[in-house]
Amino acid sequence: MSVREGRWRLYVALMNTTERWPEYRFGRTVPTFTDRTDALSVLGFEPVPGAEWTWTEDSETHGDPASPVVLIATIRVRSWSGVSA
Repeated sequence: MSVREGRWRLYVALMNTTERWPEYRFGRTVPTFTDRTDALSVLGFEPVPGAEWTWTEDSETHGDPASPVVLIATIRVRSWSGVSA
């Protein structure tokens, strides 16, 4: 999940494939834990039991301390069929 220019986007990074990653777009409101879980469900995924969200702060322009901040959140998920992504 990431936020840029005030808009939140949740996506599932699929490994070893060239398929387009499943994506869910939120508005400008910060998605709650429930919003995020519901969005994963809509995409056919759920958090792996015991997994926790981790947050990373990055910058739009690397090496520029005045660059706007980009927030990135990750959590390990699995598909409803139990295949992890």
